[in-house]
Amino acid sequence: MLIMDLHIDNIIKDMKKDDFQAYLLTQFTNVEYISNYKPTSFAFCIIKDNPIIYASGMDMELANRDSKIEVKEYESYDVMIRELKEEGIRSLAIEPTLPFSTYSKFKDDFKIEAKTYIDKQRMIKTPLEIEKITKATEIAQKSFLQLDILNNGGTEKEIAFDLVRYMIENGAFKESFDTIVTSGADSSLPHAIPQAKKLEQPILIDWGAIYEGYCSDNTRTMVYTEFQHEIWDIVAEAHDKAIKAIRPGMKCCEVDKVARDIIADYGYGDKFIHSTGHSLGLDIHETPGFSLRDETTVEEGMVITVEPGIYFEGEFGVRLEDTIAVSKRGNVIGDLPLNID
Repeated sequence: MLIMDLHIDNIIKDMKKDDFQAYLLTQFTNVEYISNYKPTSFAFCIIKDNPIIYASGMDMELANRDSKIEVKEYESYDVMIRELKEEGIRSLAIEPTLPFSTYSKFKDDFKIEAKTYIDKQRMIKTPLEIEKITKATEIAQKSFLQLDILNNGGTEKEIAFDLVRYMIENGAFKESFDTIVTSGADSSLPHAIPQAKKLEQPILIDWGAIYEGYCSDNTRTMVYTEFQHEIWDIVAEAHDKAIKAIRPGMKCCEVDKVARDIIADYGYGDKFIHSTGHSLGLDIHETPGFSLRDETTVEEGMVITVEPGIYFEGEFGVRLEDTIAVSKRGNVIGDLPLNID
Protein backbone atom coordinates (compact mmCIF):
# COMPACT_ATOMS: atom_id res chain seq x y z
CA MET A 1 0.00 0.00 0.00
CA LEU A 2 1.28 3.48 -0.87
CA ILE A 3 1.98 5.78 2.07
CA MET A 4 -0.57 8.23 0.60
CA ASP A 5 -3.23 5.50 0.57
CA LEU A 6 -2.49 4.81 4.23
CA HIS A 7 -2.89 8.51 5.07
CA ILE A 8 -6.25 8.57 3.27
CA ASP A 9 -7.41 5.39 5.03
CA ASN A 10 -6.48 6.85 8.43
CA ILE A 11 -8.31 10.09 7.68
CA ILE A 12 -11.43 8.24 6.52
CA LYS A 13 -11.42 6.23 9.76
CA ASP A 14 -11.29 9.47 11.75
CA MET A 15 -14.05 10.98 9.60
CA LYS A 16 -16.36 8.02 10.12
CA LYS A 17 -15.88 8.19 13.90
CA ASP A 18 -17.23 11.75 13.71
CA ASP A 19 -19.95 10.85 11.19
CA PHE A 20 -18.51 12.81 8.27
CA GLN A 21 -18.77 11.48 4.73
CA ALA A 22 -16.16 13.69 3.04
CA TYR A 23 -13.27 16.04 3.88
CA LEU A 24 -12.50 19.14 1.80
CA LEU A 25 -8.90 20.37 1.40
CA THR A 26 -7.65 23.34 -0.60
CA GLN A 27 -4.31 24.22 1.03
CA PHE A 28 -1.64 23.41 -1.56
CA THR A 29 0.65 21.39 0.71
CA ASN A 30 -2.32 19.40 2.06
CA VAL A 31 -3.33 18.51 -1.49
CA GLU A 32 0.28 17.57 -2.25
CA TYR A 33 0.54 15.46 0.90
CA ILE A 34 -2.52 13.44 -0.06
CA SER A 35 -1.95 13.13 -3.81
CA ASN A 36 1.66 13.99 -4.77
CA TYR A 37 0.25 16.83 -6.94
CA LYS A 38 0.99 20.38 -5.82
CA PRO A 39 -1.42 22.89 -7.38
CA THR A 40 -0.13 26.03 -9.06
CA SER A 41 -3.54 27.71 -9.32
CA PHE A 42 -6.31 26.19 -7.19
CA ALA A 43 -7.66 22.76 -6.44
CA PHE A 44 -10.36 21.08 -4.35
CA CYS A 45 -9.25 17.76 -2.89
CA ILE A 46 -12.15 15.77 -1.47
CA ILE A 47 -11.29 12.78 0.66
CA LYS A 48 -14.05 10.17 0.67
CA ASP A 49 -14.40 6.49 -0.15
CA ASN A 50 -13.40 7.35 -3.73
CA PRO A 51 -11.24 10.50 -3.30
CA ILE A 52 -11.04 13.06 -6.08
CA ILE A 53 -9.34 16.33 -6.95
CA TYR A 54 -11.07 19.04 -8.92
CA ALA A 55 -8.19 20.88 -10.59
CA SER A 56 -8.11 24.04 -12.66
CA GLY A 57 -7.86 23.69 -16.44
CA MET A 58 -4.38 25.17 -16.48
CA ASP A 59 -3.21 22.49 -14.02
CA MET A 60 -4.74 19.42 -15.66
CA GLU A 61 -1.57 18.25 -17.40
CA LEU A 62 0.42 18.59 -14.17
CA ALA A 63 -2.30 16.99 -12.05
CA ASN A 64 -2.76 14.04 -14.41
CA ARG A 65 0.99 13.50 -14.40
CA ASP A 66 1.61 13.68 -10.65
CA SER A 67 -1.59 12.84 -8.78
CA LYS A 68 -1.98 9.42 -7.22
CA ILE A 69 -5.74 9.90 -6.93
CA GLU A 70 -8.44 10.65 -9.51
CA VAL A 71 -8.40 14.12 -11.07
CA LYS A 72 -11.27 15.91 -12.74
CA GLU A 73 -11.28 19.35 -14.33
CA TYR A 74 -13.09 21.93 -12.23
CA GLU A 75 -16.13 23.45 -13.98
CA SER A 76 -17.99 25.34 -11.25
CA TYR A 77 -19.01 25.18 -7.62
CA ASP A 78 -22.50 24.18 -8.69
CA VAL A 79 -21.26 21.17 -10.65
CA MET A 80 -18.94 20.06 -7.84
CA ILE A 81 -21.67 20.39 -5.19
CA ARG A 82 -24.22 18.62 -7.35
CA GLU A 83 -21.88 15.67 -7.93
CA LEU A 84 -21.18 15.35 -4.21
CA LYS A 85 -24.89 15.44 -3.38
CA GLU A 86 -25.60 12.84 -6.07
CA GLU A 87 -23.21 10.53 -4.19
CA GLY A 88 -25.36 11.00 -1.09
CA ILE A 89 -22.86 13.21 0.75
CA ARG A 90 -24.55 15.44 3.29
CA SER A 91 -21.80 16.00 5.89
CA LEU A 92 -18.53 17.69 4.98
CA ALA A 93 -15.49 18.26 7.17
CA ILE A 94 -13.22 21.13 6.13
CA GLU A 95 -9.64 22.11 6.98
CA PRO A 96 -9.61 25.02 9.49
CA THR A 97 -7.70 27.21 7.02
CA LEU A 98 -10.40 26.98 4.35
CA PRO A 99 -11.14 30.52 3.07
CA PHE A 100 -14.51 31.89 4.17
CA SER A 101 -15.40 32.60 0.53
CA THR A 102 -15.07 28.88 -0.21
CA TYR A 103 -16.91 27.85 2.96
CA SER A 104 -19.82 30.10 1.99
CA LYS A 105 -20.28 28.17 -1.25
CA PHE A 106 -20.79 24.88 0.61
CA LYS A 107 -22.49 25.88 3.85
CA ASP A 108 -26.09 25.76 2.59
CA ASP A 109 -25.81 22.27 1.14
CA PHE A 110 -23.86 20.33 3.76
CA LYS A 111 -23.41 19.88 7.48
CA ILE A 112 -19.96 21.48 7.87
CA GLU A 113 -17.37 21.48 10.65
CA ALA A 114 -13.67 22.33 10.72
CA LYS A 115 -11.48 19.31 11.49
CA THR A 116 -7.72 18.74 11.79
CA TYR A 117 -7.64 15.19 10.48
CA ILE A 118 -4.83 15.96 8.03
CA ASP A 119 -2.79 17.83 10.62
CA LYS A 120 -2.89 14.69 12.77
CA GLN A 121 -1.47 12.68 9.86
CA ARG A 122 1.19 15.24 8.96
CA MET A 123 2.49 15.44 12.54
CA ILE A 124 4.16 12.03 12.24
CA LYS A 125 6.77 11.83 9.49
CA THR A 126 7.60 8.66 7.60
CA PRO A 127 11.25 7.55 7.32
CA LEU A 128 11.24 8.85 3.73
CA GLU A 129 10.00 12.26 4.87
CA ILE A 130 12.74 12.41 7.50
CA GLU A 131 15.31 11.47 4.84
CA LYS A 132 14.19 14.44 2.74
CA ILE A 133 14.32 16.83 5.71
CA THR A 134 17.80 15.50 6.50
CA LYS A 135 18.95 16.09 2.92
CA ALA A 136 17.49 19.62 2.98
CA THR A 137 19.41 20.25 6.21
CA GLU A 138 22.66 18.91 4.77
CA ILE A 139 22.30 21.21 1.75
CA ALA A 140 21.54 24.23 3.92
CA GLN A 141 24.42 23.62 6.31
CA LYS A 142 26.96 23.00 3.54
CA SER A 143 25.84 26.23 1.89
CA PHE A 144 26.19 28.19 5.13
CA LEU A 145 29.79 27.05 5.51
CA GLN A 146 30.53 28.22 1.97
CA LEU A 147 29.72 31.77 3.09
CA ASP A 148 32.84 31.88 5.30
CA ILE A 149 30.72 34.27 7.32
CA LEU A 150 33.41 35.45 9.74
CA ASN A 151 35.53 36.70 6.82
CA ASN A 152 32.70 37.83 4.54
CA GLY A 153 32.84 41.51 3.50
CA GLY A 154 29.43 41.60 1.83
CA THR A 155 26.27 43.36 2.94
CA GLU A 156 23.45 41.54 4.72
CA LYS A 157 21.42 41.51 1.49
CA GLU A 158 24.34 40.25 -0.58
CA ILE A 159 25.13 37.48 1.90
CA ALA A 160 21.47 36.40 2.03
CA PHE A 161 21.44 36.29 -1.79
CA ASP A 162 24.65 34.25 -1.88
CA LEU A 163 23.33 31.79 0.71
CA VAL A 164 20.19 31.15 -1.34
CA ARG A 165 22.29 30.76 -4.50
CA TYR A 166 24.59 28.25 -2.80
CA MET A 167 21.61 26.23 -1.57
CA ILE A 168 20.16 26.01 -5.07
CA GLU A 169 23.56 25.13 -6.54
CA ASN A 170 23.88 22.38 -3.91
CA GLY A 171 20.57 20.78 -4.84
CA ALA A 172 17.79 22.72 -3.11
CA PHE A 173 14.61 23.60 -4.97
CA LYS A 174 14.63 26.98 -3.23
CA GLU A 175 14.90 28.52 0.24
CA SER A 176 12.29 27.28 2.72
CA PHE A 177 11.49 30.84 3.92
CA ASP A 178 12.90 34.34 3.43
CA THR A 179 16.52 34.00 4.54
CA ILE A 180 17.41 36.14 7.55
CA VAL A 181 20.89 37.67 7.63
CA THR A 182 20.98 40.36 10.29
CA SER A 183 23.55 41.98 12.53
CA GLY A 184 24.12 44.58 15.21
CA ALA A 185 21.03 46.10 16.79
CA ASP A 186 18.71 44.54 14.17
CA SER A 187 19.52 41.08 15.56
CA SER A 188 17.04 41.87 18.35
CA LEU A 189 14.28 41.48 15.72
CA PRO A 190 13.38 37.77 15.50
CA HIS A 191 12.19 38.18 11.89
CA ALA A 192 14.63 40.84 10.75
CA ILE A 193 14.94 41.70 7.04
CA PRO A 194 18.45 41.82 5.53
CA GLN A 195 19.66 45.37 4.91
CA ALA A 196 22.10 46.91 2.43
CA LYS A 197 24.75 47.38 5.13
CA LYS A 198 28.01 45.67 6.01
CA LEU A 199 27.89 43.15 8.83
CA GLU A 200 27.96 44.50 12.34
CA GLN A 201 28.23 42.58 15.63
CA PRO A 202 26.71 40.17 16.52
CA ILE A 203 25.66 38.30 13.35
CA LEU A 204 22.47 36.21 13.30
CA ILE A 205 21.56 33.98 10.35
CA ASP A 206 18.31 31.99 10.12
CA TRP A 207 17.99 29.94 6.93
CA GLY A 208 16.66 26.76 5.35
CA ALA A 209 16.39 24.81 2.12
CA ILE A 210 13.65 22.84 0.40
CA TYR A 211 14.56 19.42 -0.98
CA GLU A 212 11.88 17.39 -2.80
CA GLY A 213 9.21 19.50 -1.10
CA TYR A 214 10.56 19.24 2.46
CA CYS A 215 11.97 22.10 4.53
CA SER A 216 14.96 22.58 6.78
CA ASP A 217 15.55 25.29 9.40
CA ASN A 218 18.66 26.40 11.31
CA THR A 219 19.83 29.51 13.14
CA ARG A 220 23.31 30.46 14.25
CA THR A 221 24.50 33.60 16.05
CA MET A 222 28.12 34.77 16.04
CA VAL A 223 28.92 36.92 19.08
CA TYR A 224 31.88 39.15 19.95
CA THR A 225 31.66 41.06 23.25
CA GLU A 226 31.90 39.53 26.71
CA PHE A 227 28.21 40.21 27.42
CA GLN A 228 27.16 38.77 24.05
CA HIS A 229 29.16 35.62 24.86
CA GLU A 230 27.44 35.41 28.25
CA ILE A 231 24.01 35.54 26.59
CA TRP A 232 25.09 33.06 23.91
CA ASP A 233 26.12 30.58 26.60
CA ILE A 234 22.70 30.85 28.29
CA VAL A 235 20.86 30.30 25.00
CA ALA A 236 23.13 27.35 24.17
CA GLU A 237 22.38 25.79 27.55
CA ALA A 238 18.63 26.18 26.99
CA HIS A 239 19.00 24.74 23.48
CA ASP A 240 21.04 21.71 24.59
CA LYS A 241 18.99 20.85 27.68
CA ALA A 242 15.66 21.15 25.85
CA ILE A 243 16.90 18.73 23.19
CA LYS A 244 18.22 16.35 25.84
CA ALA A 245 14.82 16.42 27.59
CA ILE A 246 12.79 15.40 24.53
CA ARG A 247 11.14 12.00 24.94
CA PRO A 248 7.99 10.41 23.50
CA GLY A 249 5.16 10.71 26.00
CA MET A 250 5.99 14.13 27.38
CA LYS A 251 3.96 17.18 26.37
CA CYS A 252 5.25 19.78 23.96
CA CYS A 253 4.70 22.51 26.56
CA GLU A 254 7.00 20.60 28.93
CA VAL A 255 9.86 20.85 26.42
CA ASP A 256 9.18 24.57 26.08
CA LYS A 257 9.29 24.87 29.88
CA VAL A 258 12.75 23.31 30.05
CA ALA A 259 14.23 25.98 27.77
CA ARG A 260 12.15 28.80 29.22
CA ASP A 261 12.99 27.98 32.85
CA ILE A 262 16.73 27.99 32.15
CA ILE A 263 16.55 31.43 30.55
CA ALA A 264 14.29 32.69 33.35
CA ASP A 265 16.67 31.37 36.02
CA TYR A 266 19.37 33.64 34.61
CA GLY A 267 16.98 36.60 34.84
CA TYR A 268 16.09 36.93 31.15
CA GLY A 269 12.67 35.27 31.03
CA ASP A 270 11.04 38.42 29.65
CA LYS A 271 13.61 38.51 26.84
CA PHE A 272 12.55 35.11 25.45
CA ILE A 273 9.65 36.36 23.32
CA HIS A 274 8.61 33.39 21.19
CA SER A 275 7.98 29.66 21.51
CA THR A 276 10.84 27.18 21.78
CA GLY A 277 10.11 25.55 18.44
CA HIS A 278 7.74 24.41 15.70
CA SER A 279 7.18 21.37 13.54
CA LEU A 280 8.20 21.45 9.91
CA GLY A 281 7.75 19.31 6.81
CA LEU A 282 6.13 20.33 3.55
CA ASP A 283 5.51 23.68 5.30
CA ILE A 284 8.09 25.50 7.37
CA HIS A 285 5.58 25.87 10.22
CA GLU A 286 3.41 22.89 11.05
CA THR A 287 1.78 21.51 14.21
CA PRO A 288 2.55 20.80 16.96
CA GLY A 289 4.97 23.31 18.46
CA PHE A 290 7.10 23.54 21.56
CA SER A 291 5.08 26.36 23.12
CA LEU A 292 3.64 27.19 26.52
CA ARG A 293 0.10 26.34 25.42
CA ASP A 294 0.65 23.25 23.26
CA GLU A 295 -0.26 20.14 25.25
CA THR A 296 0.23 17.75 22.32
CA THR A 297 2.02 14.57 23.36
CA VAL A 298 5.44 14.12 21.78
CA GLU A 299 5.53 11.01 19.58
CA GLU A 300 8.14 9.08 17.64
CA GLY A 301 8.29 10.41 14.07
CA MET A 302 7.71 14.05 14.95
CA VAL A 303 10.20 16.57 13.56
CA ILE A 304 10.35 19.81 15.56
CA THR A 305 12.82 22.67 15.83
CA VAL A 306 14.38 23.85 19.08
CA GLU A 307 15.24 27.55 18.88
CA PRO A 308 15.46 29.46 22.17
CA GLY A 309 16.51 33.10 22.01
CA ILE A 310 17.19 36.17 24.12
CA TYR A 311 16.53 39.64 22.67
CA PHE A 312 17.49 43.07 23.97
CA GLU A 313 15.39 45.62 22.12
CA GLY A 314 17.52 48.04 20.12
CA GLU A 315 20.76 46.33 21.21
CA PHE A 316 21.19 42.75 20.00
CA GLY A 317 19.69 39.26 20.03
CA VAL A 318 20.93 35.67 20.18
CA ARG A 319 19.07 32.64 18.80
CA LEU A 320 20.33 29.10 18.21
CA GLU A 321 18.23 26.60 16.28
CA ASP A 322 18.41 22.99 15.20
CA THR A 323 15.83 20.57 13.83
CA ILE A 324 15.09 17.49 15.92
CA ALA A 325 13.80 14.09 14.78
CA VAL A 326 12.06 12.27 17.62
CA SER A 327 12.70 8.55 18.09
CA LYS A 328 13.34 7.17 21.58
CA ARG A 329 14.84 10.60 22.24
CA GLY A 330 15.47 13.82 20.36
CA ASN A 331 18.08 13.51 17.60
CA VAL A 332 19.64 16.59 16.02
CA ILE A 333 19.43 16.54 12.22
CA GLY A 334 22.68 17.71 10.65
CA ASP A 335 26.14 18.22 12.12
CA LEU A 336 26.74 21.98 12.08
CA PRO A 337 28.37 23.11 15.36
CA LEU A 338 26.52 25.70 17.46
CA ASN A 339 29.70 27.72 17.83
CA ILE A 340 30.99 29.05 14.51
CA ASP A 341 34.64 30.10 14.66
